[in-house]
Amino acid sequence: MGNNIFFAEETVIEQDEIKKSWKILIADDEKDVHTVTKMVLQDLEFSDRKMEFLSAYSAKETKKVINENPDLALILLDVVMEEDDSGLKIVKFIREEKKNKFIRIILRTGQPGKAPEKRIIMDYDINDYKEKTELTFQKLYTTIIASLRSYQDIHTIDKSRIGLEKIVKSSSSMFEMRSLKNFALGVLTQLTSLLGFEDDSLYLHSAGFTVTEEKGEFIILAGTGEYVDHVDEPVKTFVSKEVYGKLNSAIKKKETIIENKLYIGYFKTQNDSVNLVVLQGKQTINEIDKELLEIFSTNVAIAFDNIYLNQELVETQKELIFTLGEVVESRSHALGNHVKRVASYASLLAKYYGLAPEKIKLIKLASPMHDVGKIGIPDAILYKPAKLTKEEFEIIKSHAKIGHSILKGSHRKILEIASLIALQHHERWDGFGYPNGLKGKEISIYARITGLVDIFDALLHKRVYKEKWEVDKTLEFISEQSGKRFEPELVEIFLKNIDQFLAIKEKYPD
Repeated sequence: MGNNIFFAEETVIEQDEIKKSWKILIADDEKDVHTVTKMVLQDLEFSDRKMEFLSAYSAKETKKVINENPDLALILLDVVMEEDDSGLKIVKFIREEKKNKFIRIILRTGQPGKAPEKRIIMDYDINDYKEKTELTFQKLYTTIIASLRSYQDIHTIDKSRIGLEKIVKSSSSMFEMRSLKNFALGVLTQLTSLLGFEDDSLYLHSAGFTVTEEKGEFIILAGTGEYVDHVDEPVKTFVSKEVYGKLNSAIKKKETIIENKLYIGYFKTQNDSVNLVVLQGKQTINEIDKELLEIFSTNVAIAFDNIYLNQELVETQKELIFTLGEVVESRSHALGNHVKRVASYASLLAKYYGLAPEKIKLIKLASPMHDVGKIGIPDAILYKPAKLTKEEFEIIKSHAKIGHSILKGSHRKILEIASLIALQHHERWDGFGYPNGLKGKEISIYARITGLVDIFDALLHKRVYKEKWEVDKTLEFISEQSGKRFEPELVEIFLKNIDQFLAIKEKYPD
């Protein structure tokens, strides 16, 4: 995948990281069975984990313990307790009601005649069947170890299955993310899920962040846990010297580093942008997790490339839209930053109007094309330094349909909205606008917003056919046109936040 992965040497596990014990339930109505079983197995260990014995003396108690301990690894289950088939009913309870296919069940009986072995093995989902008289220490030891090994293997397989499912699911959702920051946060979320950090209270303090390089400085794109409040900050200002050193090591070696509790994913895109994904937790990353991380990292590397490519396409499209908008405006002698101001006004008004973030982004990108139809208007009319005749004004009005005609063939969302704005931005709230005499909310909200801010900006700046207006006169006109040219709610929001709109005017002077 183009990203080497380096695994650090294993280190000694600290005392507070010792693995939890294997839970074994002894379900039997004879107290001596509990005593003897615990006594002979008290020092038994498997995979560096000790045994934790739980006791139940009836079917009712057994169900209670099972319900309270979903992580039971093994049950030594007596067939005959309150009833001759109590143990068999417990087997059905575990497998069918609780849907637990992991726990290993060893049936033990002192009365084999009441539950013939051949029938039990065939009819019930158990893992072993023993007569109490044949369970010597050695046989019990062998049975326990074999069952725990089976339980461990099943969990390993299931964890791999779950991990691969998460990789498939996360890969599809990552490719849907458009924003680099959203994508970066998505990677952290999926990694946390993949490593199981959200499944155990021991790991709730896991934290991570993604980093991108800007002018030689590494900046946080997204963070979780303790890093959530450090977005857009330089990494070196808050990470430990140890972690920062490992970040530099990953960059220098151009490889991913996986240590006991630390994952640093190194990703270099085709445009030479370097990105790091860092995840810290209290859980040691095991061999299965490492293998899953390798698969996941392949998808992340591809996705980073796609995100950057998508961003480049969006930026290129935006630049072309602004450039074309400026060409059109300059041709009509509206020189300067008119289209930039209109785009900023429109997105701000859309935000305060309550449009969704995606729609705010669309109007900012599409509104600069509102007058693209003027490209089809004769110079003599566009440049006329006097009042237009009725016939000339009709020709000017045609720019709305011309603009719509130019843009309507595209299936790109930005250009579809731009086409709508071009067509409708001279429609009026009272229905006396052009070209189609639309009224009220028949007019697209994109066009209603653009129409208001376009006139606001045009009045405040000199045009070939007029001198610029003062701010007070312009605001008075906007207010008077509420319910006529403009939607009353838009006018109210606009005037309420006028200082911010005037600040945009000052930011982009002609």
